[in-house]
Amino acid sequence: MPSAGTASRRAVQAAALIAMLVFFATQLVGALLPNVPLLIAASAAGLALDLYLQHRDPGLVAVLGKVRFDVMVRQLLRDMLVLLGLLRLQGDGSLRGYAPVFVGLVLFYAAHLACQATAILVRRSRTLPFVTRNIDTSGLRLTAAPPRLLARQHGRRLLRFAIPATAGLLVTVGTEKPLWGVLGVGAAFLLAAGGTLHLAGWLRPKKRIASEQRALEWLDRWLADYKPSAGMYFSGGTTSAYQANMWLSTLAALDGNPVIVLRERFMVQKIEATDVPIICIPKVVHLMALEKSSLKMMIHPANSGKTSQVLRMPSIKHAFINHGESDKLSSCNPYSKAYDEIWVAGPAARERYQLADIGVDDRDVVEVGRPQLAPIRPYAGAPTREFTTVLYAPTWEGWDGNPGNTSVMLAGENIVRALLADPKVRLLYKPHPMTGSVDPRAGRANERIQAMIREAVAARTGARPGPEAAAELARRTTELDRLTTSTFRDSADEIERMMLQGTPEAGRAATVEAATAAWEAAYWASLPEWEHQIITTARPALFSCFNEADVLISDVSSVVSDYLISEKPYAVANTSGMTEEEFRTNFPTVSAATILTPEAGEVAGLLAAVRDPRLDGLAEARAELKVQLLGPSDPPSLVRFNAAALALAAEADARRARMEARASEIPTQREADTAAAV
Repeated sequence: MPSAGTASRRAVQAAALIAMLVFFATQLVGALLPNVPLLIAASAAGLALDLYLQHRDPGLVAVLGKVRFDVMVRQLLRDMLVLLGLLRLQGDGSLRGYAPVFVGLVLFYAAHLACQATAILVRRSRTLPFVTRNIDTSGLRLTAAPPRLLARQHGRRLLRFAIPATAGLLVTVGTEKPLWGVLGVGAAFLLAAGGTLHLAGWLRPKKRIASEQRALEWLDRWLADYKPSAGMYFSGGTTSAYQANMWLSTLAALDGNPVIVLRERFMVQKIEATDVPIICIPKVVHLMALEKSSLKMMIHPANSGKTSQVLRMPSIKHAFINHGESDKLSSCNPYSKAYDEIWVAGPAARERYQLADIGVDDRDVVEVGRPQLAPIRPYAGAPTREFTTVLYAPTWEGWDGNPGNTSVMLAGENIVRALLADPKVRLLYKPHPMTGSVDPRAGRANERIQAMIREAVAARTGARPGPEAAAELARRTTELDRLTTSTFRDSADEIERMMLQGTPEAGRAATVEAATAAWEAAYWASLPEWEHQIITTARPALFSCFNEADVLISDVSSVVSDYLISEKPYAVANTSGMTEEEFRTNFPTVSAATILTPEAGEVAGLLAAVRDPRLDGLAEARAELKVQLLGPSDPPSLVRFNAAALALAAEADARRARMEARASEIPTQREADTAAAV
């Protein structure tokens, strides 16, 4: 069943659609009778509703377009009904005296179509075979975009330009004076014709950007000048950018010249602030430019349908690093065999691949740790604050339909209820961003959990930080947004954003890191220590929540593995239907955890062990499991990761050397064969 919010939105959409049909029907009745007030009111109301929907619910008008009732058809029908009304008002069935009005209306629609054709040509001329960020693109002759209304908003443009035409026609209906109609359609025609001429200016040589061929030649030159050595390849959907973002700092720290290669144009703006050059190459035919470059190795944080396209390049070595490690089967995908190496955090993942028996050679598994976990602070003993901070971070429901993937559906409400019952607990609830995307039941459970937390917050009182804390957070937010958020004018298109997002200022990455740390400190300082929090935004990040929490409650997921770097107590919900012994056996990451049943009766004992280390019998197990999951702390993970990257790059160099040697041997062999024949 759809959620209440979804049902409400659908009801509003249905009402809007019905209202639109009613207005057209009423307009037809007003034209046939003829009834002047009815015709004028229905026509004006229909146009106003269409204008409103273009702004407030473009999804609904897009659906109308799929059933061949798009904005052009609707506006043309609206105007034709007005003309029908004029025809009926004449009495003799002729449009004598209204011929200029009719001709003007035809010219307006012709000008609108010309503007639309020009807009298509302009958009095509401003589409490059790739998109970049953090790269100087001055060689591509990029220019600012034309007004969005003219270039990309077909429906809004038609309706706005049609306002004077419809208004003039309706005044003519009311007064029976053709002059008003002529003035109205004339003004509409001038708007459409003027817009067409203005838009055509972007087709002039002075404003045209580089052609596809010249752009590809520029890309080859940039690759030759920059000489990338290591890259990260990523392809995914709109909600998957976090999988790449977690590796940005690690990639930037590698020796050599790193680069990020994307496949979806929208993903360019979803990658967080980084100084690493970004290239998005949507078409596989253009992707082959990488094979001719100095790129030696690429890391892959996720599998996708487009991954195979880059794996075709034998000159580049590929390592699968995944976006997180857990005991779930998805962490041992048979597709991993396609990569040259599989980089894992520690011995547990190596063993997991061998137990999965999916054909991965143990020699291809490299333990590199998890470099991005460095910001997570280690365990400092029992909490000293009045309130014990509990982070409940359940994972999502996954693709396989297993209800045991997430605790949200079967245990979430019981866990939260037990935590809220303790007056000395502060709960941080941070659900996975994809919760409810596959199973609506998870989405509804998530909504109920949030409602429970909001109700508990309303029932609590206590001292709050002063206004200076909120002011500091606002100041830090402004500063961080300035550094990490690219702001563009409304009309900016892909090309204009490329032009504006050129080579970043030197040292920007370090500045962003410092600003992020300052923002996180200000964020937590601005909140009462007794107040529960629902965190569904990107900030604060999960690692910041780790540092704030005294204990974690989660599911079998990479969240648990990452949290273990702190060695702080944690609990895992068992909604799999297994016994506790089976659960611990099947999922090694929970071996040092407190196991929660769906009823969550173990929460009280968990909190007692967190508050009194003498009751914590799992501390030693957590320390041992940390090494098993994440590897040793010496040498540091980043050092091991960088060494693995250099070693894989060396393998690529060795292969190139072998191929060059073989290529040089062929002419020599041919000469020998020729001499022997003579």
